[in-house]
Amino acid sequence: MCIGDPKLSLMCAWCVGLIHLYKGKSAREALMEKGILEEFTKMNPYNPSIKFNSDLAQIAKRPLTNDYDLTYYGIISIGTPPQFFKVVFDTGSSNLWVPSIYCKSFACSNHNTFNPNASSTYRATSQTISVQYGTGAMSGILGYDTVTVGSIVDTNQIFGLSKNEPGNFFHYVGYDGILGLAYPSISTSGATPFFDNLMRKGLVSQKLFSFYLSRHGRAGSVLTFGGLDPAYYNGSIQWIPLSSKTYWQITVENVKVQGQVVACVHGCEAIVDTGTSMIIGDSNNINNILAWVGLHKDQNGKYSVNCKNIGSMPDVTFVINRVEFALPASAYVLQTSSGCSSGFSPSNYQLWILGDVFLQEWYSIYDRANNMVGLVKAI
Repeated sequence: MCIGDPKLSLMCAWCVGLIHLYKGKSAREALMEKGILEEFTKMNPYNPSIKFNSDLAQIAKRPLTNDYDLTYYGIISIGTPPQFFKVVFDTGSSNLWVPSIYCKSFACSNHNTFNPNASSTYRATSQTISVQYGTGAMSGILGYDTVTVGSIVDTNQIFGLSKNEPGNFFHYVGYDGILGLAYPSISTSGATPFFDNLMRKGLVSQKLFSFYLSRHGRAGSVLTFGGLDPAYYNGSIQWIPLSSKTYWQITVENVKVQGQVVACVHGCEAIVDTGTSMIIGDSNNINNILAWVGLHKDQNGKYSVNCKNIGSMPDVTFVINRVEFALPASAYVLQTSSGCSSGFSPSNYQLWILGDVFLQEWYSIYDRANNMVGLVKAI
């Protein structure tokens, strides 16, 4: 189903791209299965907020997180004939990159790699790209080629071909690369982001895209370029103006539990980010939320809870643009075969990240024409 103007819900049959997303096995799950998670995390400390730490961003470098729990990806093709890749569609970054045949890192050894020599439409450049991770940097070169996402064919799109990828981390992730959907102001090396190319070329009927991240199984999630689909949500869309046109950044007025303000007492800034799995905030605020809902540190220093208690735990409600967005415990408690743990993650950085734990409950729309985020209850 292709939807036109979101305020009029007009249907169209063109200029809308529908991409099915899949929830794969996370790096954390893969490392746990191999019995090396604890050792790996000691050697590679997890710092999710590095993605948005402007102090670490330098010319030709854009921080990006090494998210152990990232699982949603879609399939794109690059080149002629097409070469296929699993990529994370990431609203928290702006570059497109995939592994290449030039990459000799262990991380590239079990992923699809792009071969520019096998594409008749590839055009090389002398430009380089470097993306900083918590465990090291992905570095490579920039080139141009045809990128196909769903029914959308974007010719002459600039993208990164990795030559080095950080440590062993990327060896364990279920995706090959990243397709960034944030603003061009944070794009490494000034590379034009994919969605900006679509808008410039008139390949989408509207300058917006939308995500449905399914809570049910590994399939069923959808990304729509150029429109939105009411089959995936109920109720009225709440439109929230951006506080910064870099990431998809908004202002959270406060966070409540049982009617009491327990975090962001004086407001806080938050990134709506499909490229981060959890909800991340500064330690004091997150620890206060966890105490209110009954999540406590276990003997291993992890926040856990008895899975039987989920039904009696309170909602955590984010007040944004004077509207309440409630998260039930079934959303913010992560349930795995090894038990139940927190979907909140404390950080030493003041900027909050509303990741997939939040976005599974709320269908999200990213409006470049009006610089707004739309949220509405997901089915």
